[in-house]
Amino acid sequence: MFSKILIANRGEIALRIIRACKELGIRTVAVYSEPDIRSLHVRFADEAICIGSALPSQSYLSIPSIISAAEIADVEAIHPGYGFLAENAHFVEICQSCNINFIGPNPEPMRLMGDKMRAKDTMRKTGIPVVPGSEGVIKTKEEAVKIAKKIKYPVIIKAAAGGGGKGMRICHNDVRLASALYTAQAEAEAAFGNADVYLEKYFSKPRHIEFQIMADNYGHVIHLGERDCTIQRRHQKLVEEAPSPALDAKLRKRMGEAALKAVKSVNYNNVGTIEFLLDEKNNFYFLEMNTRIQVEHGVTEMVTGIDIVKEQIKLAAGEKLQLNQDDIKMNGSAIECRINAEDPENNFAPFPGKITTYNAPGGRGVRIDSCAYQNYDVLPYYDSLIAKMITHAKTRQEAIQIMHRALEEYIIDPVKTTIPFCLEIMNDRRFLKGKMYTDFVEIMMSEKQKEVQKKER
Repeated sequence: MFSKILIANRGEIALRIIRACKELGIRTVAVYSEPDIRSLHVRFADEAICIGSALPSQSYLSIPSIISAAEIADVEAIHPGYGFLAENAHFVEICQSCNINFIGPNPEPMRLMGDKMRAKDTMRKTGIPVVPGSEGVIKTKEEAVKIAKKIKYPVIIKAAAGGGGKGMRICHNDVRLASALYTAQAEAEAAFGNADVYLEKYFSKPRHIEFQIMADNYGHVIHLGERDCTIQRRHQKLVEEAPSPALDAKLRKRMGEAALKAVKSVNYNNVGTIEFLLDEKNNFYFLEMNTRIQVEHGVTEMVTGIDIVKEQIKLAAGEKLQLNQDDIKMNGSAIECRINAEDPENNFAPFPGKITTYNAPGGRGVRIDSCAYQNYDVLPYYDSLIAKMITHAKTRQEAIQIMHRALEEYIIDPVKTTIPFCLEIMNDRRFLKGKMYTDFVEIMMSEKQKEVQKKER
């Protein structure tokens, strides 16, 4: 086991990793940008090293700065968390060349699964269903229109090198497709430094289902069941839950087996997530793989009782996976709301600022992973996520009731957050029945706008 780990991240995920390390008896080293000096991950780590200014490119994305900090602190391993350098195969190779363990997969499967076109092609050859679409990068509007007519509209353009909604465009006809192609390419270039895009069939009422997997260095792979991540805004998740209300035992078994098959086909090691799209007829299709810990991993931890971050560290240290598939049982239901510093009334625009009043809820069945506190500064340079609130109970209905109560107790002022919007979701009749699709938030926002317009008349 490692004796000292550097955490190449910030915010709530850095704090989450520090907690896991402390419980394993591992010393921690935090890195931070200049404006993050008062952050909780800096306070609670055993050591902390400033690695640059506010801009991510000059701090949390600066490989030379992070490697220098690791060498100065004499650590054995680096945990990347999520975001920043977590899925950068080049960073993994640099760590290895410096004799520093990377807590995550090897660079080869990371690079393969990080390239969405290569990943889809690999899954197709493995016999795993993939969403119908182009078998390569789309370069011209003529090529795009030809494929769209073959798979039938609507279609969606996606960036080959990234996610989070960047470079995505939904198209219902030839004219829209022709104009959207160049816009998507430009957006992908700006966001990921890679203008490559591809085309897929767009399903109007899909669900987003992902399977958490763990794999050791000796070929043993298991999954920890699914998470339903259907409720999203701008293609970014807002509410997650486990298990999914859309899956029965038979479908869960089929999708879980497909996830394991996908992981084994690329000789994957450590922790990761296989993401599927599930259509209205319960047909599932491989979407992508996230080769890192997920933001929403806590949902799975609550229903399985397994500390995924601790397991991730053990696997990176070369330990064998001590769990078999039959050991994995889902206990009850868990729901997560992401508390972002955003203004839902202004298209979820980021809302940085100082939190002057902060009250975190508690009580039975409530877990909060957060970096926030009274007088904490929500910085404009980084992701807007400031907390993840998870509730757990015997039934989905009870977990929702606890979440509703906890959201009402959560006070974060004067910074605007997604708390009020999450409360609306918890009250929505469709959500309560488990009948939601990836356009759920757009429909809610449209309904709210119509209500406002009606009142103004």
